[in-house]
Amino acid sequence: MTTAIPGRSDTEFLSARLWDAVHEGDEYAATDVVLSAVDAGLDAESALLDVIAPVQARVGAEWAANRISVAEEHTATAINDRVVAALAHDASVPRPRRGEGRVAVACVDGEWHALPARLLAETLRLRGWHVDFLGAHVPVTHLIEHLHRTGSDDLALSASISARLPAAHATITACQAAGVPVMAGGAAFGPDGGYADRLGADAWAPDARTAAGRLEEILARPYVPPPVHEPVDDLPHLADQEYTLVTRSAPRLVAAVLAALEERFPAMATYSERQRQYIAEGVAYSTEFLGAALYLDDSPLFTRFVIWAGDILTARGVPAYSVALALDLLAEQLKDFPRAVALLRDGDAALQIVGSDRP
Repeated sequence: MTTAIPGRSDTEFLSARLWDAVHEGDEYAATDVVLSAVDAGLDAESALLDVIAPVQARVGAEWAANRISVAEEHTATAINDRVVAALAHDASVPRPRRGEGRVAVACVDGEWHALPARLLAETLRLRGWHVDFLGAHVPVTHLIEHLHRTGSDDLALSASISARLPAAHATITACQAAGVPVMAGGAAFGPDGGYADRLGADAWAPDARTAAGRLEEILARPYVPPPVHEPVDDLPHLADQEYTLVTRSAPRLVAAVLAALEERFPAMATYSERQRQYIAEGVAYSTEFLGAALYLDDSPLFTRFVIWAGDILTARGVPAYSVALALDLLAEQLKDFPRAVALLRDGDAALQIVGSDRP
């Protein structure tokens, strides 16, 4: 038996109910919230973008604040994905006749946050597109093979983590060389899509509704792919090889920094195994994001990550100055790499501005 649903405009109320069900790990209650709302008159696109999407954003925020565990975050995400699937197969949802456009929706190689791309794929289907949803972590070679086999008109490329931007660049240039335009989306490309433009994407969209309109615009005109080129043609600073050398030596750098932290940060000896693991993960991610910032020669990309990492560690009982110490130690390891050192100094300064309680 289903409960009465409020007016269709009250999506915040529905999101709150969906959050309660997701937080309890109750897949059936979560599905009932959404399908009952659609039965009562809520359009399916609003269910996807105004009910489910905000709940998924809250899942990420609750994990970042250490109010839910990794296991709870994974459970909540899986339930939201199942709710999307139930909605996608709900026979009561009206579906327009398929148009001629065919779009592939995929996540960048190494990107495992697939739900934003799934929400876009289902939104496009509701609008009559022929959609191939390829999911998370799609290697470039497999993606190109798919585009050739299906004759896709466009690729919608999703990335949530900025550390994946070098892989996004490789994907964009490879798809364009295959004659397929690329529309980028996701938090990795920056709040205004600036990184999408720098990496040569044909379009960028901040949300699924905008994406649908921009896909129509792309397909309304003949596509002329840019000349085949190398990454250094778009980003001349890559000629200094700092990105390549730093990323190739990442495992050694992480090991060296963690060993030095044991000596320079005596408080680590009193930390739990889990807290030590948080620090180790923070150092590894710092090195990844340093690589992405070197690739784009973009200091804000790195400083945003550093501030976020400090907040994550603080919420888990690890002082943010452990990040600052790790940045100092990375700078010592990379003293012969001027761009890397400058980025690390910028990250350290950003931590001091927000207050890292550094001793």
